[in-house]
Amino acid sequence: MVNFSFSHVNYRWDDSHAATLGGDQIALFLYRSNLLGADLRITNYGGGNTSCKTIEHDPLTGKEVEVMWVKGSGGDIGTLTRKGIAGLYVEKLHQLKNRYRGIEFEDEIVGLQLHCLFDLDSAAPSIDTPLHGLLPFRHIDHLHPDAVIAVSAAKDSQAITKEIWGDTMGWVPWQRPGFDLGQQLEKCLSENPGIRGIVLGGHGLFTWGDTSKDCYLNSLEIIEQASVFIENRLGKKKPVFGGAKTQSLDSEARRKQAAALAPILRGLCSGQGFLSPKGLESLEKKGKTGTGLEIPSGFPIPKIGHFTDDERVLQFINSNDLDRLAPLGTSCPDHFLRTKIQPLVLQLSPTAQTSEISKISEVIAPQFEQYRAEYAAYYDTCKHPNSPAMRDPNPVVILYPGVGMFTFAKDKQTARVAAEFYINAINVMRGAEAISEYTALPRQEAFDIEYWLLEEAKLQRMPKSKPLSGRVALVTGSGGGIGLATAKRLAAEGACVVLNDVDEQRLAEAKADFQIAFGNDRAVATSLDVTNPNSVAKAFEAACLAFGGVDIVVNNAGISISKGILEHSVGDWDKLQDILVKGQFLVSQAGVAVMRKQGFGGDIVNIVSKNAVVAGPNNLGYGAAKAAQAHMTRLLAAELGPDKIRVNMVNPDAVIAGSNIWSGGWAEGRAKAYGVTVEELPAYYAKRTLLGEIILPEDIANAVFALVGGLLNKSTGNALNVDGGVAMGFLR
Repeated sequence: MVNFSFSHVNYRWDDSHAATLGGDQIALFLYRSNLLGADLRITNYGGGNTSCKTIEHDPLTGKEVEVMWVKGSGGDIGTLTRKGIAGLYVEKLHQLKNRYRGIEFEDEIVGLQLHCLFDLDSAAPSIDTPLHGLLPFRHIDHLHPDAVIAVSAAKDSQAITKEIWGDTMGWVPWQRPGFDLGQQLEKCLSENPGIRGIVLGGHGLFTWGDTSKDCYLNSLEIIEQASVFIENRLGKKKPVFGGAKTQSLDSEARRKQAAALAPILRGLCSGQGFLSPKGLESLEKKGKTGTGLEIPSGFPIPKIGHFTDDERVLQFINSNDLDRLAPLGTSCPDHFLRTKIQPLVLQLSPTAQTSEISKISEVIAPQFEQYRAEYAAYYDTCKHPNSPAMRDPNPVVILYPGVGMFTFAKDKQTARVAAEFYINAINVMRGAEAISEYTALPRQEAFDIEYWLLEEAKLQRMPKSKPLSGRVALVTGSGGGIGLATAKRLAAEGACVVLNDVDEQRLAEAKADFQIAFGNDRAVATSLDVTNPNSVAKAFEAACLAFGGVDIVVNNAGISISKGILEHSVGDWDKLQDILVKGQFLVSQAGVAVMRKQGFGGDIVNIVSKNAVVAGPNNLGYGAAKAAQAHMTRLLAAELGPDKIRVNMVNPDAVIAGSNIWSGGWAEGRAKAYGVTVEELPAYYAKRTLLGEIILPEDIANAVFALVGGLLNKSTGNALNVDGGVAMGFLR
């Protein structure tokens, strides 16, 4: 009898909610899937598969037929909806046995599965479809629980499976997912009637039930039993991971060190240079590569980083067993498809000084080169005549003993998920070592998964990257107005954004707005006073911890004071100079430091004003500060050209909507200067332009994107006027 008491998984089934689904088996199957996917101890993001079978009426014959509903290719059970599943005739899936030509022709079945579709609006059936279709049960879960994978990755996995579950569970050895594995599951069930599930060697778990709830409970109880078995042995015969070898820095020191090092790692991971001829020659002398090895050129798109100093990570990376276990790589295919076959373990003191880029790079760069060379050798040794070209040989996972774990990928979600997967892999290694000895997949098996032609086809179907994919933007004063509009535009074009403001309420509202529009992985929010060097430093630390670095700095934060010379106080003058000039200086300085660590250039865009070149009435302090911002732009462009850091400016005029500039008496001051009312200002400004247009924050955001979006990569030191056409503001 299944119990309802669990310590290692969360029981989430709500009978009252299930009752509202009215017995709809597909709805209950989706409900079960979402519950299972909500717990990362049960299965990873995008991992695992679930299904149910129902009786439907054939649309052509009207006869009752059995239909299987299963998660489609590339889906995630935690967020699975009706659109993400495939519906297939069960009888036709069994008829594929007549067409199956053997394991060498496994991929043919994927195309033939399309001929088994009952629901023509189905998602593409995944490679796991036969594993569900050839088993007779109404509800099936295929999951990747850490505890069960620990059992399946243990040296004597079959014996341990027997020890935990006796004759109630089956076991099949490792085999790549596909039709043949489905037949092996069918055979295991035939030879072991009455079992409640099957452990897949090096892979995961299959469980089933008569109802969706029965299946859910069966899965949870089996995972709980494996977890308890491991817990009762963890640290009993030997210390976990052999005990500690390295002492962690304290939490604040870890994060400071990680933030300082992240941009250097990001540069090395982002195509700073694949294996050099010298590095390749060095490894060939050591017998680590074959002949005819081709190394692809670097990749132009920077990667996005993620950092974690989770206690599970620290326990592993600080351990005596790190050097033995890390090179073995992960076991579950879902793990290494996300994390690469193995991580890079940094040979670097936790307290190493990271301020001197050249010295730290001298230590780290050879380690990256070694990693690339070994990955290239792995590819060369395992490749087949029809294998896809070698992909990026840089590491995805970087372990820094004493500090934490970095992951780098094409976007934040992928980097974050890679970290989650590697934590799952750590859990697996911990459990397997506690009950036996951890074993990874043989390199050839791993390669055949990583470079599977079906995986390559999936990669080729992925949408084209957006112009700012892989880039990180810090926009000052992005709680509203021009700053928020700019942040949104850059995010819409693929960038990750560091939102910031001195106004905490505006910042909180902007963050909430961003989460609705772009999700949780596209922005981080941090308080920033641009006049305070410590505040600026903390904002860039936050950027480096969240995303690995910064590529685009938009100096937008500002105020305005409109007064005649006799009314203008020294305090007014200092405030304008502090926020506009000193603020731009401090933020640019911090941004350049990060960009130089990364080594692949970047953009600084200063939001200046037409007042930088136009002499208007009652505008001495503001106009002088804007002129200083403009000339600082030119000076920085001249200085930073060799670093491939482009510095440009946008000159707006009269951007009223959502702007803080119009508070604090500025609107009244300008209205007085022009002899109009405050309410008449927008129309007044529009009428005096050549185009007769009101300028909006989104217009300035478009200009910023024009400068950083890729079409003007050879342009620096320029000014782009966005003022509707003010002849006095034409640059001479």
